[in-house]
Amino acid sequence: MPQPGPLSGITVVDLSRILAGPYATFLMAEMGARVIKVEPPPPGDDARAYGPYVNGVSTYFASINRGKESISLDLKSANDKAIFEKLLARADVVVENFRPGTMEKLGYGWEALHARYPRLIYAAASGFGHSGPFSGKPSYDMVVQGLGGIMSITGHPGLPPARIGMSIGDIGAGLYAAVAINAALAHRCMTGEATKVDIAMFDCQLALLENAVMRYTVLGEVPGPLGGRHPSIVPFEALETEDGWMIVAAGNDGLYLKLCEGLGRPDLAADQRYRTNDLRSQNRDSLRAELVKELRKRKTAENIALLEKAGVPCGPINNIEQALSHPQVAARNMLVTVADPAAGTLKLAGNPLKFSAFPDPPTRAPAPTLDRDREKILKELGL
Repeated sequence: MPQPGPLSGITVVDLSRILAGPYATFLMAEMGARVIKVEPPPPGDDARAYGPYVNGVSTYFASINRGKESISLDLKSANDKAIFEKLLARADVVVENFRPGTMEKLGYGWEALHARYPRLIYAAASGFGHSGPFSGKPSYDMVVQGLGGIMSITGHPGLPPARIGMSIGDIGAGLYAAVAINAALAHRCMTGEATKVDIAMFDCQLALLENAVMRYTVLGEVPGPLGGRHPSIVPFEALETEDGWMIVAAGNDGLYLKLCEGLGRPDLAADQRYRTNDLRSQNRDSLRAELVKELRKRKTAENIALLEKAGVPCGPINNIEQALSHPQVAARNMLVTVADPAAGTLKLAGNPLKFSAFPDPPTRAPAPTLDRDREKILKELGL
C-alpha cells in the first residue's frame, strides 16, 4: 500500500531510471502516490548496479526507489506493450527520462498518448529538453554542471574546477519535475485538461544560478568561484577559529551590529567603512581580517555560543556524520529506517515535505526487487 499523503489515489507509471526521473517519482511516492516502476528486462534500472552495496543490494537504488512497485516490460514486445498500455489507461501520470525522440520511436510520444489517454499527464526529464539545437544530445549530471555554469562558481579561486558534492544536475531536475507534475495535476483537476511537462537538466541548472545571473545581466560581471563566502552580503561566509572554521551569516545591518556587540568590538560597528552592507562589500578584506582576529581567540563552539547569545545566525561546518547526528535530525524524522528483505535494516534520508494532515512515519517500505510486483499488477489488469 502506498504511504498516505496528499497524492493518495494518484497512480504514476514510472519509466525513468538512474536519478532525475526516479527522484521526482520518489517524492511523489513520499506524498502518497502509487508509483509503478516499469523497468526493462534484467538488469533493469542502471542504478541497480551503483554502489554502495549491502548483501548485493544497491543502497543507491534503494534510497530513491523506496515505496515503489516494479514490473519488468520490454516495450518492443507486443505482449509487454499490451500490458503497458493497460497500465497507462489506469494511470494519472507517466514519467520518462529517455533521450528526446525515444518514446516517439516506441509509439508512445506525447501526441500519441494524449490522443489515446486524454487525462494522462506526460512528464519528461532530459538533458536539454524537447526543443532547441541540443535537444537530441545525451547528458549526465557532471556534463550539465559544467555546461550550465555551476562548476564555474564552485570552489576556490585559482584551483581546478570543482563538482558540487552531490548530483545537483539530476536532483535539481527531479525537484522541478515534481513541482511541475503537481501543478499539472492541479490544472487537470480544475480544467479536466492533461498537459505535457518538459524538464531540461540544463534549464534547471540555469534557474538555480540565482545571484550569478543578475551579476552578469545587470553588472556585466562574469562571476567566478568565491570559496566560502557570499557574493553580495558581508559578512556571510566561512571564517577561521582557534580550532577550525565556522559560518557567520550577518545578513543585514542590524545583525552586523549584533555581531560586533557579541564579539566585544563596538569599534567595528562605529567604523564608517562598515556601516552598510554596500560599504562592507567594498571593504570586505579588511573587515574579514578583523573578524578572524577575534574568532581565532576562541574555539568554534565558544564562538557559536557567544554569537548565538547575541542573536547572530551562525554555526559549525559539520561533516556528514556530524550533520546526521544533529538533534534536529531525530526531531524532524530526517533519518528513516527501511527493512529491506535482502539488505536488512537501512537508514535513509527522510522526507523534508511535512504535512499536518498526514503522518510522517519513522519507517518506509523498501525499494522493489526487479519485477517484484508483476503478479499483483497483472491480476489487477485482468491478465
